[in-house]
Amino acid sequence: MQPLKKADPSTIAGYRLLGRLGAGGMGVVYLARSAGGALAALKLIRAEHAADTGFRARFRREAATAERITGRWVVRVLGSDPEAREPWLATEFVPGPSLAEAVELHGALPEQTVRALGARLADALHDMHGAGLVHRDVKPGNVLLALDGPRLIDFGIARVTGATALTATDAMIGTPGFLAPEQARVMGAGEVGPAADVFSLGCVLAYALTGRRPFGTGGVAAVVYRTVHEEPDLDELPETLLPLVTACLAKDAADRPTAAEVRSALGAADGPAGDWLPPGLPALIARRSSRVLDLPVADPTMLNPEEPQGTSRRRLLVLGSAGAVVAAGGLTAWLLGRDPAGGTGGGTGGAPRSTYTLGVLTDLSGPRKADGRAQERGARLAAETFNAREERPFDLRLTTVDHGGDRVRAAAAARTLLKDPSLVAVLGPTTQETALAAADVLVDAKVPMLSMVASVPNGMIRGQTPESRTYFEPRPVPDVMIVPFARYLSEHQLGRTAVIHDRAAGTYSWFAVRSMKNSPPARGTVTSHEVAADSEDFGPAVRAALATSPQGVMYAGNSPRRGALCAKALHEQGYRGPRGSVEYVLEPEFLSVAGPAAEGWYFGTSYTDPDTVPSAKEFAAAYRKHWHLAATDRIDRYAVEAYDALYWLGQALRTAIGRNAGIKGSAIANALMTDNVAFQGVARAYNARAGDDSKSTLKGLYLWQIRSGTPRCLGPFAEAAQRR
Repeated sequence: MQPLKKADPSTIAGYRLLGRLGAGGMGVVYLARSAGGALAALKLIRAEHAADTGFRARFRREAATAERITGRWVVRVLGSDPEAREPWLATEFVPGPSLAEAVELHGALPEQTVRALGARLADALHDMHGAGLVHRDVKPGNVLLALDGPRLIDFGIARVTGATALTATDAMIGTPGFLAPEQARVMGAGEVGPAADVFSLGCVLAYALTGRRPFGTGGVAAVVYRTVHEEPDLDELPETLLPLVTACLAKDAADRPTAAEVRSALGAADGPAGDWLPPGLPALIARRSSRVLDLPVADPTMLNPEEPQGTSRRRLLVLGSAGAVVAAGGLTAWLLGRDPAGGTGGGTGGAPRSTYTLGVLTDLSGPRKADGRAQERGARLAAETFNAREERPFDLRLTTVDHGGDRVRAAAAARTLLKDPSLVAVLGPTTQETALAAADVLVDAKVPMLSMVASVPNGMIRGQTPESRTYFEPRPVPDVMIVPFARYLSEHQLGRTAVIHDRAAGTYSWFAVRSMKNSPPARGTVTSHEVAADSEDFGPAVRAALATSPQGVMYAGNSPRRGALCAKALHEQGYRGPRGSVEYVLEPEFLSVAGPAAEGWYFGTSYTDPDTVPSAKEFAAAYRKHWHLAATDRIDRYAVEAYDALYWLGQALRTAIGRNAGIKGSAIANALMTDNVAFQGVARAYNARAGDDSKSTLKGLYLWQIRSGTPRCLGPFAEAAQRR
């Protein structure tokens, strides 16, 4: 739990707020105490989201649904007000850990515990299904462990069976790895029944018994593909429970048992409450309960709105906010304001400034050395610019290590950085493999790492939870790179789309095709045409695609060379309409192999061209001057993102100093998660919780086009897609 911030209210509808349990793009969840002394988890929705009539309707439905759910093994609703300016919902507070946290801390649970757990969760689902409700997101993170049994929580996407969905049609309902095949196949308004909850319960039981997800980990596309098409990994399940879990995980919903049948197979759901947990967990729950019950009443937090603007207290509040970066007139303004002790930035009496090390762990000699060099150059320019300011509160030392694109070298490089006692954070690396290797070393030392280039799917880096992280990826995930070109087609009402499905890209292309078909541009039609993984002949697939008279063609793949072969086949067969693909394909090899056929192609990327961003003009000029580039030379991709990332880490460092945190990496990570959810850099706004909601997932996407043989950035995808 985190302390309340000064901008937080002290009370909400008679509930006294004690601390923050979590925060995200939609709002904040507080620990609160009612007038009668009962503890509650109170969800408060931000006013800007409540102003959206669709969002308020969904929240109103969530509150009404939660109030209908009763039973011993679910959290009760204590109160709500969906019509308030900032809607809120209060439920019982359970101080125990989630099942996910318990398994991470203690490993797989014994069969006796899992039987009791499963029987009680099945009992909760039976009650829900009897009331005509489907939970749709049963997963370890939504199961809290109390001394007397588990509690099922989070009914935000629960739905009355047969009701019209209010969820966006392009949003997958449920959590990959725990959702049913029918949830993976149907997006948004599709019907999902009680059998989907039973499938998810089977996944939860397998996870609790083995400590592993039955459909593995990895990218969303890979996990969803295995859920729909492959059998679960149940090798380590005890033979006594294997038949039941296997039945729960049947691909066909009609072949699964009901929740009541699962409850009956596992044993009584109302058995003895006190002996169901293995050694260690009761003590953990007791410690947490004791800490919560002993919490003092927090001091009032939110300042009086009538307080004069000129008071020092209010001024400190404003200067301490992330928004002060823009309000104060520049990226360094927040860092160069009054220091945490209240003096001037440079200290007093000529006292020496402290120096903190920021590591850049990147590729300077391997296959992505161009991107690695750009990262290092952008970060170094940021550090040197900052250190040149007389008013700076501390000095930043940049230490660069080369991983050469090799995971073994990446791990060794991370260990080298850790030898510096002044190291506070790391920027990089450039590939998924090197990011995984470096993060695995840094996580035990609690040193945060920001990745602006590499993308690692959720769940692959150990020790990461929504409440506690050391790895941050404030960039769009690869799965959404198809969105910019698809948006272009939608904006221009080009509703017949043909997708060239390159099987060589594996699950990435499968997921791209599936996403296009579930959310067709301009609400039109999408056809897919496969090219075998071992073939370089794109002619037949292109011929079949053009037979559908498409108004747009997308290459669903991740190879620059194969994307170029697709472009050549389209060109040779006379197609000149809109063509597009993703960042992976936009490489020099695509241009050299495709030749004239590359002209006009669109691409979705996670990086921008600072020359097209008014607020980045000064950066672009300084970058060219520092690295001796001509005015016509294009700024290296990822350079401005690395520049912003270094300042973001510097801001988090200053926040940690202000909290007297001893400059621990975990304090910087906490500052990234809580204070700087929306950091405004010179290129764009960055979100430490990118991916927590659909809006933040798409921020940082850009649309590019090949013009006169050169890639040109057209700008942020939503605006750029509207232009011809």
